[in-house]
Amino acid sequence: MTADHAFAASNEARLAAIAGSGAVANSMTSAPDQYGVIGHPIAHSWSPFIHGLFARQTEQAMVYKRFDVPPAKFRRHVVHFFLHGGRGLNVTLPHKVAAAELANELTPRAERAGAVNTLMMQGENEIIGDNTDGEGLARDLQDNCGVAVSGMRILILGAGGAARGVLAPLLALLPSEIVIANRTAARASSLAREFAPLGNLIGCGFDSQLLSHFDLIINATSASTQGETPPITAALLHEGTVCYDMAYGREKTPFVRWAESNGCKRALQGWGMLVEQAAESFSIWRGIRPETAPVLQALIAS
Repeated sequence: MTADHAFAASNEARLAAIAGSGAVANSMTSAPDQYGVIGHPIAHSWSPFIHGLFARQTEQAMVYKRFDVPPAKFRRHVVHFFLHGGRGLNVTLPHKVAAAELANELTPRAERAGAVNTLMMQGENEIIGDNTDGEGLARDLQDNCGVAVSGMRILILGAGGAARGVLAPLLALLPSEIVIANRTAARASSLAREFAPLGNLIGCGFDSQLLSHFDLIINATSASTQGETPPITAALLHEGTVCYDMAYGREKTPFVRWAESNGCKRALQGWGMLVEQAAESFSIWRGIRPETAPVLQALIAS
């Protein structure tokens, strides 16, 4: 057990004292429960807006804040947050792997992803790590976008943490095949082998001859956030292809512009995934699932 994994043991007495004195929100006071999102940078995050609407809709007494914390201070900040009554945190870049290392216990989907985007306190002395990104993508595709994934041939661009987080939920929807393409073919192949027990997977490089005629293409690279597109060609598309960028922005992302200019059927970006993964986190924390459609509409209109 590392020093960080020993969080519960080393701080159990302090947590018990906090709980006994009523300092934990909503235990012996009427103070709203404390939640937030932690990342670096974080000023752009829409999570407070989204969770604020969820709380109002479901009549939950909670406060949700942004925490801009650099990597060197991440662990200290999380421990301090929970020691002082915090109930849950969303975790975004660049801390998702560090959150997985900090958590005392991971849910199966977080363990598969190797990354955590949701932290919560269980009992008085355990931090649980979960990953709701894949669930958010699956719900957005099916419920919001009407994309029937079953039987589709899917291409995932990128073999990093974003791809890892969505593979299992996508495979649960029974596509005919998922191809993972990455600049480094060996990394894509390794990821495909790891998830192979869950479905039909192939890993390859961006220059592979396998890259043609997909029903659904998901951009899980960071290229859009850098104003770029992956090194791809129109050979990926056919007349019915749906393209989905996990990134999002007020303007069309570079990947969405590429997809539209090359004649794909539909080009989507990840606003719905953002709302759906947040709803999954909210339901874990509060035990109630909010309605996402009005929140997504409000987000797009804001």
